[in-house]
Amino acid sequence: MTQRILITSAIPYINGIKHLGNLVGSQLPADLFARYKRARGHQVLFLCATDEHGTPAELAAAKAGKPVAEYCAEMHAVQADIAAGFRLSFDHFGRSSSDQNRALTQHFAGKLADNGLIREVDEQQVFSHADGRFLPDRYIEGTCPNCGYDGARGDQCENCTKQLDPTDLINPRSAVSGSTDLEIRDTRHLYLRQSAMRDQLNAWIDSKTDWPVLTTSIAKKWLNDGDGLQDRGITRDLDWGVPVRKGAQDWPGMDGKVFYVWFDAPIEYIACAQEWQDAGKGSDWESWWRTDKGAGDVTYFQFMGKDNVPFHTLSFPSTILGSGEDWKLVDYIKSFNYLNYDGGQFSTSKGRGIFMDQALEILPADYWRWWLLSHAPESSDTEFTWDAFQQDTNKDLSDVLGNFVSRVTKFCRSKFGEVVPEGGALDPRAQTLLADLQTRLTAYEGHMDRMEVRKAAADLRAIWVLGNEYLQDAQPWAVFKTDPEAAAAIVRLSLNLICLYGHLSQPFIPDAASKMLAAFGQTPGGWPSDVEAAAQTLVPGASFTVPDNLFSKIADEDRDAWKTRFAGTRD
Repeated sequence: MTQRILITSAIPYINGIKHLGNLVGSQLPADLFARYKRARGHQVLFLCATDEHGTPAELAAAKAGKPVAEYCAEMHAVQADIAAGFRLSFDHFGRSSSDQNRALTQHFAGKLADNGLIREVDEQQVFSHADGRFLPDRYIEGTCPNCGYDGARGDQCENCTKQLDPTDLINPRSAVSGSTDLEIRDTRHLYLRQSAMRDQLNAWIDSKTDWPVLTTSIAKKWLNDGDGLQDRGITRDLDWGVPVRKGAQDWPGMDGKVFYVWFDAPIEYIACAQEWQDAGKGSDWESWWRTDKGAGDVTYFQFMGKDNVPFHTLSFPSTILGSGEDWKLVDYIKSFNYLNYDGGQFSTSKGRGIFMDQALEILPADYWRWWLLSHAPESSDTEFTWDAFQQDTNKDLSDVLGNFVSRVTKFCRSKFGEVVPEGGALDPRAQTLLADLQTRLTAYEGHMDRMEVRKAAADLRAIWVLGNEYLQDAQPWAVFKTDPEAAAAIVRLSLNLICLYGHLSQPFIPDAASKMLAAFGQTPGGWPSDVEAAAQTLVPGASFTVPDNLFSKIADEDRDAWKTRFAGTRD
């Protein structure tokens, strides 16, 4: 039965190009799932966007010497191009600075206030005379009182990871102007009364018995450890952001303030669907998000790194539930651990590791997609090393899949021409192969349905291996010398396997899959759940072309050069 499936991945921050750890922690597995579900015939809406508000956006724009709106527009285009380069199949890639998100954020704030879930709080913040403004935590730098690091921020020291308040810093200074002319002033902000939602959130999370342990354990820790779920500030003294309003009305005492980025960013998931409709890509966006307008039959999946879980299991649901309106809540959250880099951590702020644009400069997307997904950090952190990357991609993509396609098509061309040969009936060995493939395919589908990414990759690899083992065992090149008709039957089955592999591999390696299918005049689409039927797809006499080499091996000298190039920090 056809399902309606809504998929969102954690939206990437606007302040620069993301590294491979960001990619495998949200967008890439979300794309894998979206491609698979589309191929199975389901109706999918896959949404993502850039997260454009907050302190880091202003700092990055100032560093680039550009107005923040201009900087964000440029970086959105850059990130959209890179996403396309990795073949991320978003139905829409929106922007949290959109008019749609601005209106929807203000709408939610008004509803929460009407329901008594927002309170005003007087607090103290650092004011910079030189900048003429309050400085949020990350706008303040100084010396860490714990380790002595001089570049500590007002929220955390990156060197020792100690959580800080701006007033903890020794010799604090403005991260904008460098000025030390600072003082503590009173200011008033809005807080979301998450503590009032604790029991409701607890019950909701308890109902999600199929969620990954990683997701529920993090959510429960935030709910129940220490003092439990705390009220959370949702406004900041910034210029760039969604202005604080109650829907279409002014909010007394909140002039010049904007909503905190972690309040408006998740709301962009919803607004993105409206952007999708307004861009002429679809219609009836509320039927995906409003249960009173048709979204009751939608199943909603979110993909994210583990650091984003608290906001998506507590803060965003508090907004949705607290509004009292019929908005769609997430059904399943697939969370991931961290991908580390060659003995350390990827870091956007420090420029450490390999970043998405750099990855595409040196190798096609399929290399990265395959390695990252087949090593997805699901049950624990995973480490990227150049040696492992070279070894695994050479073996899986070149030696197993690429070699099978090349050997079969080139042998057929040399003995039978570029047409599918007639041949005789399949022998018992082939029937055993088809049964083994069906078993593996069933397992593959089950793991994909359950979003068990590494297990699904292992199943797909095993499906490729079965074809290689059959070809090596059947040896059509030897059989041809004495029984050309039997050799033709082996080749015909093997050519059909290439098409089977093309369809099954498309979620993982879409470019190579398209090349395999194009060689036989086919395009991606549909799903061959019946292996025996798929093995008879190609009509004898149908023409094909020998595809170019699907995957070139990574040479030792390239691996060593990349090790050196990406050993330090990004320029």
